[in-house]
Amino acid sequence: MGRLDNRVAFITGVARAQGRSHALRLAEEGANIIGLDLCTDVRTTPYPGATIEDLEETGRLIAKTGRKAILRQADVRHIAAVQAVADEGVAELGRLDIVSANAAVFSMGTLVELDLEAWRDVLDINLTGVLHTVKATVPHIRAGGRGGSLILTTSAIGISPMPATGHYSAAKSGVITLTKTLAVELGPENIRVNAVAPGVVDTLMVDNDQVRQAFAPHLNNPTKEESAKPGAGFFDINALPHPWAEVEDISVVVAFLASDESRYITGVTIPVDNGSLVSF
Repeated sequence: MGRLDNRVAFITGVARAQGRSHALRLAEEGANIIGLDLCTDVRTTPYPGATIEDLEETGRLIAKTGRKAILRQADVRHIAAVQAVADEGVAELGRLDIVSANAAVFSMGTLVELDLEAWRDVLDINLTGVLHTVKATVPHIRAGGRGGSLILTTSAIGISPMPATGHYSAAKSGVITLTKTLAVELGPENIRVNAVAPGVVDTLMVDNDQVRQAFAPHLNNPTKEESAKPGAGFFDINALPHPWAEVEDISVVVAFLASDESRYITGVTIPVDNGSLVSF
């Protein structure tokens, strides 16, 4: 028996990377999945967006676990789109118990010089998109009368900002404030709200030319292999001797927070950051 048998989870940014990993881990634990992803590029990010093919592959992988998946293309910046996916999924699967507000984008730039389109993209997706996800899903959890668990994805640099990430840090810091506020507001209904704060994770969000160069300005166009070595940036910001976490390492914490094993935990932010917060 899985820890999440017969439950239903709603996940944003589900097409690849952390979102896909969360979906598979929760499905392996017994949950059926409702999910959405933008499935297009965001112009201000230095890496390509997920694709419809990525979303379809996530669906195939969930099916291999024996669980059901209702996955749709939708933009968390538009609450009506998020609401439509949530409503469709709950109508089909009958309930909602878990929410992973995972969708996010990343870009870099000092605040004074930052392209305002980049500011809007990051704040609208990473912060307002989380609020849209909460507003679209909490009424379904309430309707079940069983309580539930919301897991909001923030970041280690939402706790301790780094240069050239002010817009991202501001959005992710806002997610921490949402977490604490929602935990107080929803606690009487036995709806728990927690956050997970990844550090550097091995996804395209950091595995791209712009970010690798920013973390290792003394190197000339560092490769991923070079970025993983001591002295190359990613490795050196961490207390533990690893350059980054894998997506599965974040999913382990998401699954714990979704399960009854964390039934007395709410309003907290759990870093999964290789010790970067105690190192820089």
